[in-house]
Amino acid sequence: MFATRAMRQAAHHAERVPSIKFIGKRSIPASVDHTPKPHPQSPNNSLPSSFTSSHSSFSSYRDHAQQFGPLRKTIRSADAGIGGSAGSDLGPVTPPQGVFFDRNELPARFHRVPLTAAEIEAIETGGATAFA
Repeated sequence: MFATRAMRQAAHHAERVPSIKFIGKRSIPASVDHTPKPHPQSPNNSLPSSFTSSHSSFSSYRDHAQQFGPLRKTIRSADAGIGGSAGSDLGPVTPPQGVFFDRNELPARFHRVPLTAAEIEAIETGGATAFA
C-alpha cells in the first residue's frame, strides 16, 4: 500500500513529457488546389458525371445540397421537390386500408392492458415486494 502511495506522489510531482514529437514549425501552404479529383482507389478513376456537369465548385454544390431538408432557404420554389410547398397544402394524411397509425385504432384485443397496483409496486421496488 505504501509503495502505491509513493509511486503516485512521484508521478504527481514528475514533469509531464508529451509522447508526440512534432518535427519543425507549422507552415500554411501559399495556395491549395480545391478542384475535385477522383479517389485514388476509384474503379474507373473518374468523377461521377452528375457531379462534374452540375457543380463547378464546392460552393455551388453546397448552394443546392440537402441534408434533412434544404441547407439554404432560397431553394424553396414552386418547382422544388422537398420544401416546395407547405405540408398543409399536400392534403390530409390517411393510412391505406388495413394500416393503422396508432395502437388505439386497432381492435380492443390489441390495446395495452393497464397495469395493476401489484405490478406498479413491483416495478417501483425493483421486484423486491413480489417475493416478500
